[in-house]
Amino acid sequence: MSSVTTPSDDERLRRWRLVLGGGEADGTGRALTGTDAAMDGALAALYGGRGGDRRGGGDRSAGLGGSAPSVARWLGDIRTYFRSSVVQVMQRDAIERLGLSALLLEPEMLAAVEPDVHLVGTLLSLDKAMPETTRETARAVVREVVDDLEKRLATRTRSTVTGALDRSARISRPRHRDIDWDRTVRANLAHYLPEYRTIVPERLIGYGRAARSVRKEVVLCVDQSGSMAASVVYASVFGAVLASLRAIATRLVVFDTAVVDLTDQLDDPVDVLFGTRLGGGTDINRALAYCQSRITRPADTVVVLISDLYEGGIRDEMLKRVAAMKASGVQFVCLLALSDEGAPAYDREHAAALAALGAPAFACTPDLFPEVMAAALEKRPLPIPAA
Repeated sequence: MSSVTTPSDDERLRRWRLVLGGGEADGTGRALTGTDAAMDGALAALYGGRGGDRRGGGDRSAGLGGSAPSVARWLGDIRTYFRSSVVQVMQRDAIERLGLSALLLEPEMLAAVEPDVHLVGTLLSLDKAMPETTRETARAVVREVVDDLEKRLATRTRSTVTGALDRSARISRPRHRDIDWDRTVRANLAHYLPEYRTIVPERLIGYGRAARSVRKEVVLCVDQSGSMAASVVYASVFGAVLASLRAIATRLVVFDTAVVDLTDQLDDPVDVLFGTRLGGGTDINRALAYCQSRITRPADTVVVLISDLYEGGIRDEMLKRVAAMKASGVQFVCLLALSDEGAPAYDREHAAALAALGAPAFACTPDLFPEVMAAALEKRPLPIPAA
């Protein structure tokens, strides 16, 4: 019979001391030593109000100092004492709470960080201020994140989207030489005649030659305002994956108050990311006007607008443009965010107006995006997550 081990009184005090952070208010009277003291010191440097230095005694003021070497040492410490997901949260808090963005321009800082999507967004926002001595290191950090995302997302995206393209191209009245006999037999097994030992196919399935030759067109139109940083990162990766499919002609357009077409850089999402300019205003109408001007076969085109819909341009013109694209046969999808960050902030009035046009706007995780694209390509209802 197994027994449940309960922590000793000393262990309970240790845990409470780490939670409360020391000082007169913690009430534990428990001193920290060794690794515990080092962990507490790393937390105190960021969050403050956690008495005790790394040697477990005395009060200390919080802070990482203003020098890159001290911050780089702290980054090394937290990677030693905490798991990767916690390190990423602490890095993000350090950048936001202590204003450390400028220090990311130092090569030794970048070499010490734990790369993640949020860090990439911060680096992209600093791109124009980045000295040449840091740019190569920054690209290496961005490359590591992009490669990890591609490994996680590419295979499923290709298989899901390719399956959707196959299904959308399939026809039910093929010529004899275009019949897919394997699918036809399976679809008609209920019509097997045992006395004749044969199947009478009531429905033929095949691929028409014309259908096979038509490439679908996908336009990713991505808001690059500061709040959309994670979405820009994911969109660049998905854009590169979609561009690798010969059955799809993929266009990537990013915008703030200006519009930039990055289609010719889709073979490398890192080049795409460094071609963006995070921050600034938003003119969705201008971006959609550009995308609309590049559409040659509306019935075979999917436009994916990724934006929080805080429009700085002409609202009524934006809505008219969406309505015109849909009327011409374009499949229009609006994603309020493409990230794992939870419910985004967005313009609810504009989202409601799009929904009234038959273009619902919703947040989408990277894992759901392949299904959304498959549904749009097949012209079936989108898998909108529950609010």
